[in-house]
This record gives sequence, structure tokens and C-alpha cells, in this order.
Amino acid sequence: MRYPAAETAEKHEKILAEASRLFKERGFDGVSVSEIMKATGLTHGPFYNHFESKEALMAECIAHSGEAALAYLDETGKTPEGMRAYVRSYLSAEHRDSRADGCLVAAFAAHAGHPGSERGIGAPLTAYFKVLIDRFASKFPWRSKKNARGDAIRILASMYGGVVLARAMDDEALSEEILREVLAGLPVAAGPSARESG
Repeated sequence: MRYPAAETAEKHEKILAEASRLFKERGFDGVSVSEIMKATGLTHGPFYNHFESKEALMAECIAHSGEAALAYLDETGKTPEGMRAYVRSYLSAEHRDSRADGCLVAAFAAHAGHPGSERGIGAPLTAYFKVLIDRFASKFPWRSKKNARGDAIRILASMYGGVVLARAMDDEALSEEILREVLAGLPVAAGPSARESG
């Protein structure tokens, strides 16, 4: 039975959204195709009408999550203070605790570097990160634009590393200290504090 194109596209989008959320929350190996389809309210069978494999779904999830993350950054980062607020929000306990709705790089980067595992995610993750570097280099209110690209890479690496480490700790005080200290070392300190900005 053929479904209308709009309905098929809607189902495809729903699978991507649920898979992205579950993969970020539990990792690629921690979620089966049948669990993803169950979360979308669909049976397992139609999965292969949308994706040729779980690996293909994983790669498309990164592209899908990346588009949403860039749209959010473009919306929040329209002003210098918006960019600073974006970084402060990223290095918050709320983001640390929100894996399913959180950052795709913090969730997926470690999986991309394993030879032979998680095939197909390195390329979309790299493509997303390149765009992100450009966005930060051009939009962040750097004191000097002389090395904006290098500064962008350093701030992004600090942000991702801070969240990954904070999530790994089973000591709440240490986890919060990591977020606080990483944030204190970034150029967001040059702007108003999170409390002052709203």
C-alpha cells in the first residue's frame, strides 16, 4: 500500500526525531531499531522503507540534529549577548542533565573515532562542526577578530569537553564545579552574567 508523499515525509521526520533523541540519551548501541519504531508509534517493518540500515539512520540523525542546532544558534545568536547566553546555557546543569534534548557533538563525538564502529557518522559530524566553527568565528563577539577561527575552535572544544566531563562525574559538586570553571575561562565572562541577562 502506497502512502501519500506528505504522510511518508511526516513519518520519516518522526523517526528521525525519535531516533535522535534516543541515540543522544542512550548511545547508538543502547537503542534498537524496534525501540525507535515503537517510540514513533510505528511497527518495525516500515523502517526499511525509510532507511537502508541503522547506520544510515545514525548518519541522517546527525545531519537532522545538526540542522536543528544551527537554526537554534542562528536564532539565539543574533546579538553579542545572545551568543554569550548561548554559551552560558550550554555549560549549565540543565543542559548537562538533558541528554536526549542536548548537544549532538557531546553525545556522538566519542563514537565517531572508533575504527569500524558507528560507520557513517564521522562525515556528517565533521560537516556540522565545520559550519559551527564558521558560525562562532563570525558571530561570537571576540575582543579581537585576528584569530577568530582558532578562538572558535578553543571555545567549542572547551564547551563540549566541559559537558562531557560534567556528565561523567558521579559527584554532583565536582560536576557543577567543572561547568563553572570551564565557563569562567571563556570569553563570556567579558559580558553580563547570566543573572544580569535575564
